Amino acid sequence: MSALFGGSFDPVHMAHLIVAEAAADALGGGASIRFVPAREQPFKSAGHAASAEQRAEMLDLAVRGNPRLRVERVELALPTPSYTVRTLRTLAQREPGNRFTLLLGADAAQDLAAWWEVEALPGLADIVVFARPGASVPRHPLIGRVIPVPAIDLSATEIRERVKQGHSIRYLVPDPVREYIAARGLYS
Repeated sequence: MSALFGGSFDPVHMAHLIVAEAAADALGGGASIRFVPAREQPFKSAGHAASAEQRAEMLDLAVRGNPRLRVERVELALPTPSYTVRTLRTLAQREPGNRFTLLLGADAAQDLAAWWEVEALPGLADIVVFARPGASVPRHPLIGRVIPVPAIDLSATEIRERVKQGHSIRYLVPDPVREYIAARGLYS
């Protein structure tokens, strides 16, 4: 099974990786998780601090050595904004016969009804929402399954702010990602 976990990942952090591991465990059957960095998210009015390619490179560093996790760059070559339906159609053409699972956080699932061509999603992927303890999961007919993941209060916004203020991000992001951010002066 191939599950897709999309997002900004600006930068990828430990909570993203922990959630991906928990999702792979919950999905079972040798599930693998593909991180799909968005080139430009339609629901985020502010642009990304790091380029799409830099965010993909940080993901490569973060998942290195984990056979269950990999980076899918399909959205980096597609027109903007990054619509999930367009991404899934492109993957379906590239990988005919592969049925995808689309992983959404409970927060992203709140906006599901407003997604571009949302009615086409069931024909392209099974929708699985991951929910942290205490998180409210919306009721939507397209959500096929909810899986629990650990509650970790960590955000990319917080990490960017810490870097901007000159504070440590050690243990918040994988060491190679921390080194990448420092070497390129990202978020300063």
